[in-house]
Amino acid sequence: MPNRLNPYLSFRDNAREAMTFYQTVFGGKLDVMTFDQMAHDPSEKDNVMHAMLEAPNGMVLMGSDTPKSMPHSSGSAISVSLSGDDEALLHGYWDKLSQGAQIAVPLEKAPWGDSFGMLTDRFGTPWMVNIAAARQ
Repeated sequence: MPNRLNPYLSFRDNAREAMTFYQTVFGGKLDVMTFDQMAHDPSEKDNVMHAMLEAPNGMVLMGSDTPKSMPHSSGSAISVSLSGDDEALLHGYWDKLSQGAQIAVPLEKAPWGDSFGMLTDRFGTPWMVNIAAARQ
């Protein structure tokens, strides 16, 4: 198995909803494991201990809920960055992620020639999308 770096998102108690949403954005197979019998608080037994979305293009996104007994901070100094030169694909991701999102920078032509945008989706995850301009 090759080494890879992939985002692991932390939610308070809506990981299943968020990961299911991301599956509608990126496609692929979503596996979800709940706390079930391991939950200290029975009300959290259906919360997500680990979820992994494997998109058809090889992208992997993971996430989980944070038990009430553990600290959880919303927001992060890290953004998930999507980049490449497939304009239709990346613009499609942007359009889906922007549903209910706060747009910080609209997806438009940037000074460096690419199209770039930033948003925080409805689950609090910050995203950056960079569509490479055709190089001559």
